[in-house]
Amino acid sequence: MSGLADDHELAARIATDAGRALLDIRAENAGAEPAVLKRAGDEGAQAVIAAALHRARPGDSVLSEEAADNLSRLDATRVWIVDPLDGTREYSEAGRTDWAVHVALWQSGRLVAGAVALPALGLTLGTGEPPTLPAAYGGPSRLVVSRTRPPALVTAVCGQIGGVTVPMGSAGAKAMSVVRGEADAYLHAGGQYEWDSAAPVAVAVAVGLHASRIDGSALVYNNENPYLPDLLICRPELAEQLLEAVARA
Repeated sequence: MSGLADDHELAARIATDAGRALLDIRAENAGAEPAVLKRAGDEGAQAVIAAALHRARPGDSVLSEEAADNLSRLDATRVWIVDPLDGTREYSEAGRTDWAVHVALWQSGRLVAGAVALPALGLTLGTGEPPTLPAAYGGPSRLVVSRTRPPALVTAVCGQIGGVTVPMGSAGAKAMSVVRGEADAYLHAGGQYEWDSAAPVAVAVAVGLHASRIDGSALVYNNENPYLPDLLICRPELAEQLLEAVARA
């Protein structure tokens, strides 16, 4: 078995390669109906990731949004948790950059490696060489929210702490906006699956951010039911305040 450093590198390389394929698919299908582009993107990125993992880690299990779930993963030591295209709505809209590719590795009970590619920005953020967390913003806390389905919980929390909301697309893009210092927190309670948060959480933790369920409990992966409906990713100095505000809300 390869070392952990190789897993970091592999996650980043696969996410980057899938992102490049998605950019090509987007260009080739310019002007296509959104449903056609979404399907082509999902299928194309899944094919890239599945082939790469089969070549590099044939003995590992995989949990992907775009593949049938093989529950033998529950007995596996190593499981790759992937979202080949996070933010299909944004991907299908010309010019939008807030979509992502998620590749994470769960091993023996915890996330040990991960990468989030933001292909339209030419960026891949990973656990192998995590970026340095920027200095605190200093103004009102900025909470990223869905641009189409902002949860009432976030509005209530912002009201309590004097924060502001920042609309954005995919979960990966939202989480990486906190990693990059463009926002201070990503609070979500509207329903997600493990592939929506695994890679973003791996990268966020590697950078030094707080990541948990909205009640403060740990995020647990490789469950029989991969539904993982809520999370909080935020700057560590805001975690206690935000968790208390959520509890009150």
